[in-house]
Amino acid sequence: MLRLALTAFCLLASAMAQGALRLELQTAGLDSAEIAASQQLLEQAMAALPPSFIQRLDRTVSVRWQTDLPLDAYGRAKPARDQLELNAALLPALVDGSDNQPGQRQHGSQRRELLATVLHELTHLYDRARVQSPAQRLLQQRCRQQQASRGPVGLAEECRSQTQRRFSLSDDPQLLDLAGWQERAGQRGARDQQNDQVDRSPDTYELSNPREFVAVNIEYFLLDPAYACRRPALQRYFRNHFDWAPANQTPCRPELAYMNAGSDFQSQPLRTIDPQQVYEVDYLFADANQQWMSRWGHGMLRLVICAPGRPRGPDCRLDLDRHLVLSYRAFVGDVQLSSWDGLTGNYPSRLFVLPLDQVITEYTKVELRSLNSIPLRLNREQIEQLLEQTAQLHWSYDGGYYFFTNNCAVETLKLLRSGTRHPQLQSLDTILPNGLQTLLAARGVADASVLDNREEALRLGYRFDSFRERYQAMFEVLRQRMPIPQSEVEEWLDLPAAQRRAWFADADLRSNAALLLLEQAALRRQALLAQEELKNTYLNQQDASNQSDWSQASQTLQALLSESGFLSRPSQLLHSGYGLPQDSEWQELQEQSGAHQRQLHLLSQQLEAQIRLLLSPALLAELETGKANLKLLDSRLREQHKASGGLTL
Repeated sequence: MLRLALTAFCLLASAMAQGALRLELQTAGLDSAEIAASQQLLEQAMAALPPSFIQRLDRTVSVRWQTDLPLDAYGRAKPARDQLELNAALLPALVDGSDNQPGQRQHGSQRRELLATVLHELTHLYDRARVQSPAQRLLQQRCRQQQASRGPVGLAEECRSQTQRRFSLSDDPQLLDLAGWQERAGQRGARDQQNDQVDRSPDTYELSNPREFVAVNIEYFLLDPAYACRRPALQRYFRNHFDWAPANQTPCRPELAYMNAGSDFQSQPLRTIDPQQVYEVDYLFADANQQWMSRWGHGMLRLVICAPGRPRGPDCRLDLDRHLVLSYRAFVGDVQLSSWDGLTGNYPSRLFVLPLDQVITEYTKVELRSLNSIPLRLNREQIEQLLEQTAQLHWSYDGGYYFFTNNCAVETLKLLRSGTRHPQLQSLDTILPNGLQTLLAARGVADASVLDNREEALRLGYRFDSFRERYQAMFEVLRQRMPIPQSEVEEWLDLPAAQRRAWFADADLRSNAALLLLEQAALRRQALLAQEELKNTYLNQQDASNQSDWSQASQTLQALLSESGFLSRPSQLLHSGYGLPQDSEWQELQEQSGAHQRQLHLLSQQLEAQIRLLLSPALLAELETGKANLKLLDSRLREQHKASGGLTL
């Protein structure tokens, strides 16, 4: 305690000599014990503050105990008067030491909460003091002159969000990007009014506005040794701003936790990413199709992850089973994907982490859309910071999905901008996934040259072709061998399964092989139709859920949707802590995620058994006939292969 007092005394003496922050306790009405306890609190606060904070905030702040504060308010600042008021109701416990007992408060005890309050309110004074470097002041002056002479349209890129700055920290564009008040698409630097990083917050008061966000996070930056592990990007921002970091920081584990939202409900969804194993990041673009929601394509990010033991390098692109896809999607909790709801933001927008092979199958085989995977020119630091920001948003973000203003392209651009701080991204603006692909290449952020040679791009995994071309090629094999009247593969796939079966008897070995591949494609198309019918049936029958043929299946479906929410919003599994999960939370995460995953597997099996009740007899018959066609073709193919002298295994 004596050492702490001496340190604080030296800081105060130095501040008085050089001109810096001074805390002046108003002692009127206080006895000696109250003065001593109060002074000790202020000394602790001064000892916790960064030296540059103290030096830059050159003023005397009057501190007094007030009796008129609300019971739940620990203190408040009055910047116009350079005053800090503390709740006098807390003073007796501060004097007798009873405030130091562990409690349920966010900082652990009443004393720590009171210390955090002093730091919080002093941060408000610092923020309002417009503490900025000479270079920042010069930039803002130049930007204001440009705006006055050219208007907002003529502003240089570096001037975005600079002309109206009034605070030291809370209106810094970089801080706003990290905090969750990001630039709105098409608004020339205008920011989101609402912060959607609502999960895993240390104090929801931080979401009120950027000023409170800064003050709350300075509390944890100064007082929580694990802050660098829980909010690494913000800790790095404050560390760089103050050119200082608190001592005795908790060592951070290098791996980043995430929930794998893949469709394999039998595997453990809780996984980790080691940033050192991520070789590159690609912009993954799915071509457009005829559906209204997909006419501009879909934009995602691909993490090229090396297999264990493989050094980072081009060979990591061969480890496709390790690669992950970051995909912002609308989380549809009621099955029905409505265009109107997408326009009005009634769907949550969440960051899904998916296995690459599942995404390839989803787009190329089921939706018949090609994928381009274009490497982004990011350095090592940018990749690692992008991964940190990805993890932060995965555990905290629950936004609103808007088809035009906050879709996959907008969300992906926000992630890239806040995660990498790439200079070419700061003024980039688009709402279209295909437009983002074009702009990333035009600005040199993405290397689109990998697509110049189509065969090479396919071989190296920079492009994944739609299976539509393969299906058409197989269909041409049939047309060469049989008098099939249809000319396009889509026409063949749209035929009823019974009509397609009529051609099986005349097929030779090669034709049967082509028919088998096409029948698999036809069954996938029928599965899509079944999914769409299921959506419509669910929507139309919700008011009739007491019907015996609907009730049980409806309940199973709703339970399945509810259970799956944790895959895109994993924060639901934890009821304490903030930011990125730490080692102390790992066991709870494993148990909770494993239990939910087992329940998902059980519900999916139940729904598969009950699904027949929800589908129309015609579609159900078509699905069953399609499955029978596959069995028949497989059997005929084996017989023909054996008859031709082929090897039997």
